[in-house]
Amino acid sequence: MPNITVLDQNTINKIAAGEVIERPASVVKELLENAIDAKSTAITVEIKEGGTTFIRVTDNGCGIPREEVSLAFLSHSTSKIKSVEDLFTISSLGFRGEALASIAAVSQVELITKTSAGLTGTRYQIDGGEERTVEEIGAPEGTTFIARNLFYNTPARKKFLKTPATEGAHVAELVEKLALSHPEVSIRFIQNNQNKLHTSGNHNLKDIVYTVFGREIASNLLEVTVKKDQISIHGYIGKPVIARGNRNYENYFINGRYIKSSIISRAIEEAYRPFMMQHKYPFTMLHFSIEPEMLDVNVHPTKMELRFRDGEMVYHMVYQAVSGALAHKELIPEVELEKKREEKQGFAGKKFEPSPEPFEKRRLMAMEQQAVTEEKKETADSFPKRLTPPQPSFVKERNELSENWLKPQTPAINRLAEVPAQDVIPKSEKVPEQLDLFDGKLLEPKARTRHKLIGQLFDTYWLVEFNEQLFIIDQHAAHEKVLYEKTMGTLKEMECISQLVSPPIILTLNQNEEVLLKRHLKYFTDMGFEIEPFGGREYAVRGVPANLFSIAKKELLIEMIDGLSEDGSSHNPDIIYARVASLSCKAAVKGGHSLSAAEANGLIDQLLSLENPYACPHGRPTIISMSKYELEKKFKRIV
Repeated sequence: MPNITVLDQNTINKIAAGEVIERPASVVKELLENAIDAKSTAITVEIKEGGTTFIRVTDNGCGIPREEVSLAFLSHSTSKIKSVEDLFTISSLGFRGEALASIAAVSQVELITKTSAGLTGTRYQIDGGEERTVEEIGAPEGTTFIARNLFYNTPARKKFLKTPATEGAHVAELVEKLALSHPEVSIRFIQNNQNKLHTSGNHNLKDIVYTVFGREIASNLLEVTVKKDQISIHGYIGKPVIARGNRNYENYFINGRYIKSSIISRAIEEAYRPFMMQHKYPFTMLHFSIEPEMLDVNVHPTKMELRFRDGEMVYHMVYQAVSGALAHKELIPEVELEKKREEKQGFAGKKFEPSPEPFEKRRLMAMEQQAVTEEKKETADSFPKRLTPPQPSFVKERNELSENWLKPQTPAINRLAEVPAQDVIPKSEKVPEQLDLFDGKLLEPKARTRHKLIGQLFDTYWLVEFNEQLFIIDQHAAHEKVLYEKTMGTLKEMECISQLVSPPIILTLNQNEEVLLKRHLKYFTDMGFEIEPFGGREYAVRGVPANLFSIAKKELLIEMIDGLSEDGSSHNPDIIYARVASLSCKAAVKGGHSLSAAEANGLIDQLLSLENPYACPHGRPTIISMSKYELEKKFKRIV
């Protein structure tokens, strides 16, 4: 057996560095966090070749006193904590004291720093963990940290780095997240001598969202602000129209730290479930302020994960905050018939053409007007003068439906609608966005009598004209939503009536399904289910809620129980109710079924009376809209 020996300090430092410094982005993270902890208001990050050869972070923070400079590069040296008790109340971003020592162990480091009390600054050089020079130098207040040739003394680690472009992308993503987590700090990012990002530091989170993610995201945000006991949440969530196919846009920060949390992520996605299709994930930009004693951040080397003292309370607070923000907005997607040319070509491929001179504009307009006049004349001349063009058969029916629609009605609507202010973006530059129609428009009771029902398309979609908008309603999605909300209402109010099933439905469950059923049996009983053991792992369903009687089949009941295992917070009654209520969707009228005008009127009345009528329980839209402007563009009335 080999002899046991104690490693030398150089080897210890390099091993420790391997736990903290994985790539250039790790260096930038540690240095940026230190700069923020130093109370900086402006920070510049510069990298070259992805950060593999050059990283510079400059801040205007408090600086490091000369006598503490060399001490800062010793392992486990930190100004953030003094004893183990401080770990329970830590509020700074970095605190372990490993960052500078780890960076210095695998790169060539130069530090220039000056405090407000010092007349001059200090320049310190350390290569591979070995101190080179310490000297006095003229410098502004703050700290400049330069790391060159990362992993120059550990070639085995260096060969695992990706291309400079890939490493640079990781650094850029890291800088963006730090900028989003601290809107009070102005952060500039320079890559290969090019400015890539510059935030203002004006405390306005929405400004940074616009800078990082662009106008489409920034124009489709809903504000979230809640406070309860020791936790407060503020920030923005995205309307479902800007959902993505992965979780990359789910961002949340706790006490200024970018964090990954399965509890928070699960709460956000459950709140979005009624508004969004499956396998789609929302945009969130939420800042949490939580008392440090409620957290344990010392569970992961990069401090990306944490534990909550009361995870269930955090889950419910996030769920209610997000669902509350979504429930009080009308979310109707607006579709466009044509995409802008630059969206097809990409910004880089956009061709810029000089505008014609005023005379040329007038000539083109005159030619277009003449062409329209001739077209109208040709159309009129194609029919005998004493006859009118034949009308399609549906026109009479459409007119009758319109008259019925215009008769005064008493809609069961308890929520006003909200409409955004006039879009200041020129129409030629308008981007697709989700309509916000609150302000006395689509859902206002008095507006209901001005809806013009045009007819049914493909025996599936109902067309409604209102305020120069064409609203298209999917009858299947709409009926699903109405049934779902009706079932949810009866479940929550415990007004369920049980109906006996004869013969009983026999369920054969595996061990996991049996555990889930036993754990939640009380909720099923409260909802009107009568379930009892039938021997072994078989259970007899002898009664079901009356409104589910026609669709209560063995496969659906198994699907309902299996659905509980998808979410770790399935002990939440609302989630269980939602799983059960989703079964009611099976009874919805299908696409391809022709409804009468009276049936359509009744369905639309019920739909618009709901708090959230804009998406079915599976996240598909129930209503979309198309503007008169878009139609006129398609028919070349607008060029």
